[in-house]
Amino acid sequence: MKGIPYLIRLLGVAGVLGVLIVAPALAEPLSVQDRDEIVRLGSAQGRSARDLDPLLEQVNKVGEKGFPTESMVNKVKEGLAKGVEPQRIDQVLRQMTERLESAHEVLEEAKARGITEGNRQRALETMAEALARGATKEEVRELSRMSLEGKQKVTQDVLAAGAKGLAVMKEANVSTKDGAALLGEGIRQGYRANELLDLSREVKRRGSDFQQGRVSLQQLRERIGRGEKSDRLFRDDRSGSGSGDRRDRGDRDRSERDRSERDRAERDGRADHDDRGDRKLQQERYERIDRPDRSERADRFDRPERLERPDRPERFDRSGRGRD
Repeated sequence: MKGIPYLIRLLGVAGVLGVLIVAPALAEPLSVQDRDEIVRLGSAQGRSARDLDPLLEQVNKVGEKGFPTESMVNKVKEGLAKGVEPQRIDQVLRQMTERLESAHEVLEEAKARGITEGNRQRALETMAEALARGATKEEVRELSRMSLEGKQKVTQDVLAAGAKGLAVMKEANVSTKDGAALLGEGIRQGYRANELLDLSREVKRRGSDFQQGRVSLQQLRERIGRGEKSDRLFRDDRSGSGSGDRRDRGDRDRSERDRSERDRAERDGRADHDDRGDRKLQQERYERIDRPDRSERADRFDRPERLERPDRPERFDRSGRGRD
């Protein structure tokens, strides 16, 4: 009989050791395919396994916390493919990790207030991108408070989409107060995550109309409060933004007519020009129309403090830095 307790203790120790042995394998966020591709990309740039170990360790630590790692894995691959120094890639990964931790913090706070979990992984990724694009923890807390004032069930991924939408509208110089009020009303009316993002992108696209008073955010919020969905808010035949849309359409029509008249005049006048005159006219049109002044886009790794944005284009949620 004395041997039975000893046997139980022995089996207990063996069970614990078994968990310790199996747990790291279960927590391993990198697939064999991803690891092999990272090693291959590193080797192509003359990087040894020792150079890559800190990057893989960073990703593993994030995965062990239960955070999504796909965007980090993609960032490692992208950096190695571009020949970026592993130390710089490591710096970017650390910043991504910090934002995921901050996203986790604010989402847990929201959950404690009554926001349900929903799609946790998507919520973490979207919230991390929102913080990267300029939303603050305090703004997210305020948006969370406003969201709970309605009768609709609010999930973490919807709240995260609202936070990202707020960041998008701030990029268009929409005030935090107005942007939060608009998105908060959308959440209270049951807008889904994609509808909140569509709304914020449309507001950003029409930013000059709002800033110059051609369209009113207050009117837009009232229409949302009356139950209008995001796909109907900006239709040409609707009130609120419709007058601005009709004015824009009229301007486009006049521009098209003017362009058509210019083209017709050019065609009629070509018969009176010799070949040299035609070449000069074509060169002038090329320089005026076909060569817009566009600055080259900076390499994202030259600004490691910025995350990729799937909608600018944002690929973070390629999710997805997207964009908005």
